[in-house]
Amino acid sequence: MTENDQDKSIRRLAGYAAVIERYDLDVIPNWHRSLVAATGTHRLDSIGGAIEEVYPSKYWPGDTLGDHLEFALKYDGTNLAILAKLFQEIEEKDILAYVRSKPTGKYARRLWFLYEFLTGKRLPLDDLKRGNYIDLLEPDKCYTLTPPRQVRRQRVNDNLLGDSRFCPMVRRTDAFRDFEMADLPERCRQMVSTYSPELLKRALRYLYTKETKSSFEIENIRPTSTRTERFVALLQLAEQEDFCRKEQLIELQNRIVDPRFHESDYRLSQNYVGETVALQKEKIHFACPKPEDLADLMEGLTAAHKLMDAGNVSAVIHAAAVAYGFVFMHPFEDGNGRIHRFLLHNILARRGFTPEGIMFPISACMLKNPADYDASLEAFSRKLMLLVEYSSDAEGRMTVHNDTAIWYRYIDMTPQAEALFRFIDQTIDMELASELAFLASYDETKRAIQEIVDMPDRQIDLFIRFCLQNNGRLSARRRASHFYSLSDEEIVRMEQAVQSAYGNSTSSNG
Repeated sequence: MTENDQDKSIRRLAGYAAVIERYDLDVIPNWHRSLVAATGTHRLDSIGGAIEEVYPSKYWPGDTLGDHLEFALKYDGTNLAILAKLFQEIEEKDILAYVRSKPTGKYARRLWFLYEFLTGKRLPLDDLKRGNYIDLLEPDKCYTLTPPRQVRRQRVNDNLLGDSRFCPMVRRTDAFRDFEMADLPERCRQMVSTYSPELLKRALRYLYTKETKSSFEIENIRPTSTRTERFVALLQLAEQEDFCRKEQLIELQNRIVDPRFHESDYRLSQNYVGETVALQKEKIHFACPKPEDLADLMEGLTAAHKLMDAGNVSAVIHAAAVAYGFVFMHPFEDGNGRIHRFLLHNILARRGFTPEGIMFPISACMLKNPADYDASLEAFSRKLMLLVEYSSDAEGRMTVHNDTAIWYRYIDMTPQAEALFRFIDQTIDMELASELAFLASYDETKRAIQEIVDMPDRQIDLFIRFCLQNNGRLSARRRASHFYSLSDEEIVRMEQAVQSAYGNSTSSNG
């Protein structure tokens, strides 16, 4: 046996990993797993998207539950779902003994608060009478509310992003720091400032339509012109109205789905996301919350939205937590995905992240990068499905047999928020930039053609479109059917005007 093998054989689990093993908890694993080795040095490994950290022996916290929970808060972060599951399993005296042993310690006070927050039970302890207030979450490690809510009982600053009904967690990672330093809104404003207000006004209509068609196409739906116009009209309201309230969400659902599938309340049946793989056989990708849990979860979601709206949370973090939270709740039978993507625009616009008069066609970026979009959803759904006990009948009706509400209440939304930042970054640099450049080139081409031949606007539009569909040249068939009155010289000069603006390539925006 090598020295490395010996080191591995005497590593002991610490923090959440130790607690999960000790109490045989069936949970979504924490993003960070800790072990303590008897020998060796500090090391860090990335395993399957999670971080495994091995600490030297001096880090061993001790053997009690309190020892490992304190270690977990120090080194593994705050995982509300694991703590909630643990607190269902342990006896009150187990946590009480730890808090009483360090009544003014910051980790004991945090665990005391979290026990009461997650269980709704009050420990038989007197309120603290003295001492400084401490932050529940460390703002340099997680996104938090500011100012926090001061809780006198434990003298804790509650800076969580939600309440006990729905409380997402987003960790501060290197990716977030890079995106924040890039200042995406300012980068977008600088790009937009190079175009005229008239062109931007025209571009907005294109962007609304592009976003609408992309959002439907993600779900393989081809909307009628009426449904497209309705969704465009909703996007135009995104800057003005807060849609993340029950009445508005129901109205939103009614306005974007087929009238036959309008709903007057949240669903009362179990639904899921899946696909038919054989006759009477469904492959289940995602099980939604049980209908009896949904009302409470959705009230928590809208409450968290209000907290983040007023709590100085990054607009992108806010949008990701609410919009992805919504699609994971799946409160309606139809329209959930489109509402989820609409809420991204609604929050980014109302929070001023999107420059006024501009919209990011994020769905177009998601449509072009389906693997990345699916990965942002599966970062939660794949782990969740390992914990859901369900059955389905011959008609495809699902029944969930175990209690699953905890997993939807306390989601680590870090992967989803990182994905949204990436989509916005790509949207600004590709979708938005290309749309504005296309329209600017279009205006330039149109002016040049009008100087050659004074044609009606509709004819000029057709000429440009036909050339863009044919590598910058007008086909003989199109010329014979639409432009037979033009001379050879005029056609050549007009083609050169198109090629000068766009090059000899077909435009995706044509």
